[in-house]
Amino acid sequence: MLSTFQPGLNGLTRVEPDCEAALPKEALWLDLLDPTPADEKRLEAAFGIGIPTREEMREIESSNRLYEEAGALFMTATVVTKLDSDLPESTQITFILTGTRLITVRYVDPLPFRRFIAHAERHTAGGSSGATIFAGLLESIINRIADVLERAGSQLDSESAGIFAHTSPGRRRSASRDFRGILERLGQNGELLSKSRESLVSLGRLLAFAQQQPTNYFAQDVRARFRMLSRDVLAMSDHVTYLGNKVQFLLEATLGMVNIEQNAIIKIFSVAAVVLLPPTTIASVYGMNFHHMPELEWVAGYPFALGLMVVSAVLPYMWFKRKGWL
Repeated sequence: MLSTFQPGLNGLTRVEPDCEAALPKEALWLDLLDPTPADEKRLEAAFGIGIPTREEMREIESSNRLYEEAGALFMTATVVTKLDSDLPESTQITFILTGTRLITVRYVDPLPFRRFIAHAERHTAGGSSGATIFAGLLESIINRIADVLERAGSQLDSESAGIFAHTSPGRRRSASRDFRGILERLGQNGELLSKSRESLVSLGRLLAFAQQQPTNYFAQDVRARFRMLSRDVLAMSDHVTYLGNKVQFLLEATLGMVNIEQNAIIKIFSVAAVVLLPPTTIASVYGMNFHHMPELEWVAGYPFALGLMVVSAVLPYMWFKRKGWL
């Protein structure tokens, strides 16, 4: 679908041109969302450029993502989407700056684009040229990643408090902790941070490439915004590294807690086996059906055997309790 945005009284005005109609000359931003071959050919004929295919956008070489061709700048960035779901995804978005116009090629509709469009339709300063629209879209994408990193940090703090929460000696730790759920949530946060790091690296390269271009592409005010965004990306990359290390630490701590719980269970069974071993031995001895056994004719033999089994079970239990093994 092809949408064009042109200056209006209160901001950008969205227009979806007919397939047969000519593209509006006033359009500053032409947005290709899940474009068809006809949409691509239409723009290629209008601006004399080649629109990259989806396969070309996925190539990881910098020379295939950041280049100048036919007087236009082609910049492809990896952007993380579906950040509010359990399975975030990475997708590629291409920004093409040709003259005063911006062309975007994308196959998803992420939240930063919808937010920027809603803002630019109400503020005239958000879309005075293709370069300012490009800077505004980058700001929206980076701000969205920052919001998600803040949320991930809060979730990791909550998980840390749950993992290392103090419990009273008489209360079992596993009664209030779902280690399986903790591992799943930590894994989801780790995947989110991994894709966010990939997106930040891609955006950092794109910003560095944009700042190296001559002034006929980007004015000084836009370059100042790029420098600010570059600092934000660098700081967020460091923060992602910190959060990634925290996820790894919490994963190891959770697995350690699981091992402690398993060892405690095995210890209980081991103590139970040792406690029950002497009574079992006594019962086995007096359960033998030999004819010549003096205790068979003894009137007090049955209560004596029961008492002996109880004493033989209580003594090891008291010993383990005194040693602090229980």
